[in-house]
Amino acid sequence: MPIKFLHTRIRVSNMDKSIEFYENLGFKTTRRNDNSPAGNRLAFLELDGNEHFLELCYSPEFIVKFPEDLMHTCVGVEDIIDYCDHLEKKGIEIWPDEWREKFLEENSKMAFVTDPDGYEVEILERQ
Repeated sequence: MPIKFLHTRIRVSNMDKSIEFYENLGFKTTRRNDNSPAGNRLAFLELDGNEHFLELCYSPEFIVKFPEDLMHTCVGVEDIIDYCDHLEKKGIEIWPDEWREKFLEENSKMAFVTDPDGYEVEILERQ
C-alpha cells in the first residue's frame, strides 16, 4: 500500500509575519482559510516541484511555545551561497556566524535560519 507524506503543520503566533518569512525563503502561499472547522486561520505554502506542503496554523488563544531544538524543517538548494546571500538581502539572519568562510573551508554546506516563532529551517546544498 503506497503512502505519501503530504504536509507538515506548525502553529504560528502571527500569520502575516510567518507568511512573509516563508515567502522570502521561496514558498508560495497557495490558499488560505480564515475559519477552519476548529476555528483556526490556516495558510498553505508550497515550493515549486514539491508535493509536500507547509501548513501554518494561527489561533489567537494558542500561545506558541516549544522547547528549543524540538524540530526543524529543511530545504535543499542548488547554490547555498547565492541562496543565503539572497536571504541576507531580505534581512534574514543566517547561522552559523561566518557561514561564507565555513562553506569555503568545509565540504559540507549547511546553514540555518529561524522563523518568527523560533522554528529552525535547515538549508542544504544539493547537487
